[in-house]
This record gives sequence, C-alpha cells and structure tokens, in this order.
Amino acid sequence: MPAFSHPSPLGPKRALGWSIVNEARPAATPRLRVRTYELTDPGDLVGLIPAGRPAEDVMSWVRREEGLVGWGRAAAVSTSGDARFADAEEWWDALVAAADVVDEVERPGTGLVGFGSFSFRNSSDEGAALVVPEMIVGRRDGHAWLTTINRTTDQLPEVKPAEAPTGVERTDGALSPAQWRGAVGDAIEYIRAGRIDKVVLARDEIHTADADIDPRWLLARLSTAYRDTWAFAVDGLVGGTPELLVRSDKGLVTSRVLAGTIRRTGSDDHDLALAASLARSSKDLVEHEFAVRSVEAALRPHCSSMNVPDAPFVLHLPNVMHLATDVSGALTDGASSLTLAASLHPSAAVCGTPTREAALVIDELEHMDRGRYAGPVGWIDARGDGEWGIALRSGQIDIENPCRIRLFAGCGIVEGSDPVSEVAESVAKLAPMREALR
Repeated sequence: MPAFSHPSPLGPKRALGWSIVNEARPAATPRLRVRTYELTDPGDLVGLIPAGRPAEDVMSWVRREEGLVGWGRAAAVSTSGDARFADAEEWWDALVAAADVVDEVERPGTGLVGFGSFSFRNSSDEGAALVVPEMIVGRRDGHAWLTTINRTTDQLPEVKPAEAPTGVERTDGALSPAQWRGAVGDAIEYIRAGRIDKVVLARDEIHTADADIDPRWLLARLSTAYRDTWAFAVDGLVGGTPELLVRSDKGLVTSRVLAGTIRRTGSDDHDLALAASLARSSKDLVEHEFAVRSVEAALRPHCSSMNVPDAPFVLHLPNVMHLATDVSGALTDGASSLTLAASLHPSAAVCGTPTREAALVIDELEHMDRGRYAGPVGWIDARGDGEWGIALRSGQIDIENPCRIRLFAGCGIVEGSDPVSEVAESVAKLAPMREALR
C-alpha cells in the first residue's frame, strides 16, 4: 500500500504560510470584524466557492440547497488529545467575546461562524480543527445572507467551474477487503464470547488522481446525487453524511440516529420489500437500539422533555436504506452545540457497546488511524447554535499531496452479522465518494 501521510495538525499549514491563530492561547485572541448582510438568492451555494483555494480552505454544510459555504481563513485553531473539544471551545468563546459583529439577519448561522472537524480518537495524529472563513454565504427558510470577516469588500468572487479528477486509481488501505472480512469474523467471535455487545469496524482505501483533487467537484456531485445528506467540507475532510449527530437551534436539540443498513437494488418494488425486511430484522433492530440508547443517555443530562420514538423509520437514500430515529429534547443547561457534540461522541453508531471495550477492539482489528472519519463535523455560531454531523461517507484529502484522498466506510457488527454481507455493505457505503470522484 502506498504510504499515506498523516501530518501533524500545525506542521504543513505553517509550512505553507497559513495563519493558525492562537493555538488555544487566549492572550493571542484576534479581534475579528464580522459583517452579515441580507443577500438576494445566490443560487447554488456550492457553486459560489471560488477556484484555486487549497482543500483546507473550503468549507461546506449544505443539504437540499440550504446551509452554509465558506472559503479562506480569518482565524483557525488546531487542538488534539483528550481536551480537543474543550480547548477548541475555549478558543471559540474567547474569539466570540473579542469580535466586532454587525449582524443584520440574526438567524442561526449568521454573524460569526466557525466550521469544525474532530478526530474520532483522542490519540489520532489528525486532532481537530475549528476554522473561521473569510467569507460565508448561507441560505435557510427562504432567507439568504453574506458574512465577511476582516474583509474590506463584500463582492463575491468570480467562479470558475470545478473540473472532474482524471486518471483516478484505487488501492487498498490498511486492510484488503478479504483481510477486513476476517477482522469482522474476529469481532463476531468477541461478541459471542461476551467481550462486547456491538462494535463498528471501518476500512479505508486510497484514490490517487493525475492532479490536485478539487473539493468543489466532490461537493457538487454529493449535493446533487445525495440531496438528503449534508455535503460537508472542513480542513480537507469532504463527504456527504446522512447522520446528524446534533442540532441546537434556539433551545431545541435534535439528533438523528442511523444504525442498521441494507443495500438498495434499483428496483422500487424490490427495495420496498427490502425496507420492510429491514424494519423487521432482529439483527438490525438490536444494532439500532444500542445506538439510540447511547444518544439518549448522552443528551439527557443537558435536556428535558426528551422525545425518543418507540420504533425507527426507514430512511431511503440513493444507495442504501437505514433504520433511523430522531431524538429530541429541550435544552436546559445552556450547553453549546459543540459541547453537545462532544457529549455524544462517540455514540454506539460509530464505536459500539460498551464504548471502552468496543474502542479497544477497533484498535486491535482495524489496523489504522481513522483520523477525522466518524468524528463530529459541522459548524457553530456565536450564540452556540449549530449543526454537527458524523463524518461518514467521507474522504480526507492529503494535505501534503492533494492529488490523493483517503476514503472510509464502516459497518456495525453484532452477533447476527455475516462477514460477507458486511463487506458488501461497506462497498455500498463507499459508493457516494467513489462516484463523486468520477
């Protein structure tokens, strides 16, 4: 397998002369000048992102033509280790307190906004990044806006269309499909032996193009083909996730739990029958229940009036169908969306049950650093509102070699799992990013 670089969070960005502000040192907090104005409908949000920006300088959180896109870096911080969430939030709070903000729109996602992505494990070399772009365009509920940060002009740049990657070649990641199938078999034996109840195993693969991969091309493909997912990009991590880890909007907290998957066939009649079988599948229902209860337990200390449906519904996506449950509650302790995301991570949907033992099995069987795959990704505003998804159906563009991207997929393993079927499911989950590279 070709070596794939996992640079330290600060090293390559400093080498390129980028501004990493503060590094969680409050004394260095810059005073940002933030202006948000109403905007006539700008059209396709992803299509507004200018060409020529490094992948790390492209930000997106878009679903069904609504959301946010941004570019450039007005301020950013990298954190790592056990305190990566707390350190990022401390930096964010100081940035908010020092900012000079004029917000003529005053909606979630206006004013000062930071885009973030966080590593799955505290030991990961990838760490975490929280980035404030120089320009942000947003649209929600029929309203559009433009936010500028430390800029003297509010003119949107001219846009050059993105071009498809060429000459893309695929190689195995840490494990070949056959080796990963064996790892799934080992996990099933651990479950039968009572070591764990569930574990989520991921695998990766490397794709290399002839030239630098344009994240705008990936975002355009994902937002068009998978409209019910959030097309995201933060610090070189690009994907289309169907799973909303948490949304905090004026005191209402919601989380969408996905666990239990079946691949679509392309035949409507057959897919309806498959959806019915998924809704009755004891294996998938057990997997889903683990995930729902872990989310409920994490949110309950922050919320009252929790609403946890008794049964999941089937979410239909172009490539797969999932068992899904929307959990909601009323925020009672004033926690920010980032604090809530930290409380929820890692859920059973991306790690397993019990969490500690499942994490140890992941370390033993995956033979790779997930980086920011399966970690929280999303945005936060100055009010603490925000949306954070789980970085699924995603790939990390190599900072040091942007013609390469590392794709990921994972599957929940329970006692009733079949290794061959899990490999097929992982292929279905890789499909959105594989297709986006064409």
